[in-house]
Amino acid sequence: MTELNRRNLVQALAGAALLGGPYTAQAQEGRPTTPFGFADVERRARDLAKVAYDPRIPALPAPIAKLDYDAWRDIRFKPEKAFLGEGSPFRLQLFHLGFLYTRPVTVNLVRGGVATPIAYQSSLYDMGRTKLDKALPVDLGFAGLRIHAPLNKPNLLDELIVFLGASYYRFLGRDQLYGLSARGLAVNVEGKGGPEEFPVFREFWVGVPEKTDAALVIHALLDGPSLTGAYQFTVMPGDETSVAVRTTLIPRVDLATVGLAPLTSMFFIGENDRRHADDYRPELHDSDGLQMAAGSGEWLWRPLHDPRERRISSFADRDPKGFGLMQRDRRFESYQDLEASYDRRPGYFVEPDGAWGEGAVMLMELPTDTETNDNVVACWRPASTYPAGTPVSLSYRVRAVGGAALHPGGHVVNTFSVAPVASGTAKAEEAKGGLTRRFLVDFAGGDLDYFRADPSRVEVVATTSSGRITATSVAPNPHVRGLRAALDVTLEAPGQSTDLRLFLRASGRALSETWVYPWTAS
Repeated sequence: MTELNRRNLVQALAGAALLGGPYTAQAQEGRPTTPFGFADVERRARDLAKVAYDPRIPALPAPIAKLDYDAWRDIRFKPEKAFLGEGSPFRLQLFHLGFLYTRPVTVNLVRGGVATPIAYQSSLYDMGRTKLDKALPVDLGFAGLRIHAPLNKPNLLDELIVFLGASYYRFLGRDQLYGLSARGLAVNVEGKGGPEEFPVFREFWVGVPEKTDAALVIHALLDGPSLTGAYQFTVMPGDETSVAVRTTLIPRVDLATVGLAPLTSMFFIGENDRRHADDYRPELHDSDGLQMAAGSGEWLWRPLHDPRERRISSFADRDPKGFGLMQRDRRFESYQDLEASYDRRPGYFVEPDGAWGEGAVMLMELPTDTETNDNVVACWRPASTYPAGTPVSLSYRVRAVGGAALHPGGHVVNTFSVAPVASGTAKAEEAKGGLTRRFLVDFAGGDLDYFRADPSRVEVVATTSSGRITATSVAPNPHVRGLRAALDVTLEAPGQSTDLRLFLRASGRALSETWVYPWTAS
């Protein structure tokens, strides 16, 4: 950027400091400087929260405003123009505005503690089929950013993390492909009393790393109708890339429906849900279950569904140790998809740093008739309302997890649901007018391989919130090197629902995580 363009950009946006323009204090000549850091973004969030949220989006120049998806995707950032490439392992590229991404985002580089905005230049891009009849303004902004790093091979730059759209971001570990997404924050996911809000990251500060830095630090300013927020993301590439998140939220209004560390994914078909099974591929999902590590030390596994209508499940807890949407099934044979490679999608597991108090992990599943729609959301819902004007600070880590189990005990491998065979018990329940369903749950890992030799020592501990448990059993399953538990449940009438829980125990000691499952008789 020339000095003239730099000054033009600073002057064009400096007057909008409270409205989310670039941080310019250190760009002013002749003034003492202090190293840019989280406190600066936090101060910006506090100032921004004092004024009303401005939902207006500046009109894009004509050639950009008309872009459809194909034309927008055809605009490619030139790799040789990438930022941060001064000996560090990271490279920064910027997404062009257009198509669905019309809200401009300011991106700054932080070098030696000084933050400087990046000016828009069409020369950064191969514009593809889009022709520009005149230069676009240097303060046009960008749609988002992405970082490349040598993730899979030391001599090859792979996409590591992307921030694009509202407060969404996605990142990868080694040998993983994009699937689910994380978000900075969710507001009113259930749509109580109005539509869901989608706060946006309106400005980023990307630290220029030293040659020896293994992690990259990115700051972001969040803005939305109900709150503002300061964020710091510390990205550490690896087998399971992790993102350490630090945030301070400033509510503009009393926040009763906030969702912390939200995750968004897709579930269409699985072995436990074959409603849309007219496909050669056995399973179609980015995530197959909700994993939760409760504050009590109990581990829960809740298989996902494509429900017939919206379903919201809540798992109350205090000071959770973690939760996430996982892709536990890593076998190609489960998907048979040569292009989508669902077996390589990561799971994201959120690990709070410190005590988060009372609340619940909320899981929302929406009906979908296609694999292209995200229809699953998981987040932490605090029990207490966040008062307007009172800052809330918290931190956590998100890991991109492969197929490895997250705890040392037995874990759920498969869930099947079938009509029970016409045994004497089943016939007796049918005679009473009840509806019975059999659930088969495969567990593997921990000490379960040891107990395969004598499963009679293992107890199936099962409960139901309504109806009756009419039979349980356990048998060795050599194909998973574990055990298969069977559970028969009877409900009184069609339309009745229940929540099931099941785990394996021996000599008073839990051998497995707890399988949790909702069932509605039909």
